[in-house]
Amino acid sequence: MKLIFSRKGFDSSSGGMPSAIFPDNTIITFPIPDNSSSICYGDINTPKGNLGNLVSSLSKGRIAPSQGAHLDPDVIRSSLPRTWGWKPLFGQSGQAQSHLRNNKVGPGDVFLFFGLFRRVESIDGVFTWAKDTKPCHVIWGWMQVEKAIPLGQTQPSAMKWAHYHPHWHRENDSNNTLYTGTRQLHWNNESTSLPGTGVFTHYSNALQLTAPNAPGVSLWHVPRWLYPSKNRNPLTYHSDPKRWKKRKHLTELTAVARGQEFVLDCQQYPEAMPWVMNLIQHHRNPIKTKS
Repeated sequence: MKLIFSRKGFDSSSGGMPSAIFPDNTIITFPIPDNSSSICYGDINTPKGNLGNLVSSLSKGRIAPSQGAHLDPDVIRSSLPRTWGWKPLFGQSGQAQSHLRNNKVGPGDVFLFFGLFRRVESIDGVFTWAKDTKPCHVIWGWMQVEKAIPLGQTQPSAMKWAHYHPHWHRENDSNNTLYTGTRQLHWNNESTSLPGTGVFTHYSNALQLTAPNAPGVSLWHVPRWLYPSKNRNPLTYHSDPKRWKKRKHLTELTAVARGQEFVLDCQQYPEAMPWVMNLIQHHRNPIKTKS
């Protein structure tokens, strides 16, 4: 089994701002802009209302509700009207998918989605970025892989319920792949009582990767067990020993500034899945899926 730290959502390059942590600690991730997507920000529902209005307000009109949105991962049933058979989906392509394939990511492996977030406040009923707050990396969702589906090898008539997804319409990319999420989380060949896919609805310190008072968002505080040793390969893209520092109760990691998929071999790190399951158990928002 593998655990993949997967960077998704707005940042300074894609979208030009963070996703949002609201005054009640609700966290909502903003999918990156995509002019070729048939989904607009104004089509997407959130616990804080229409996403188009939120994004337009926080971007001061730079991103309109009519702007196309790359809704990926798409793991929240209530985000859009669904057809029968819908399942959580995540698409990947290009070099990032090559990295996943080279690391043999597939059924049973778990994506842990994180992104750039910042606190917002409401002034006269309008959301704006809270003063004296800084962005930080926060874990916002997860998905255990049910299937990996190479779209270049998929018949056009297949999976009609998934044809809305932005990756379905990507052409000339032999790496283009869709991952479907499991209904229940499986571990050690047994089904658990935890959902296989979902989001963390509210911010907590346990979900924040960026170290408190860090000079930049890429200085992380992660569990102490994540520190690599002679017999354990480090998180992919983080092989430089200078990136890692062992502290008394945690590990300090200077994460790479860019990159999407960081893969960890759970056979070498048996502490990984109990840690993930503990996060899900205490911070989850279950979603229901149909077969």
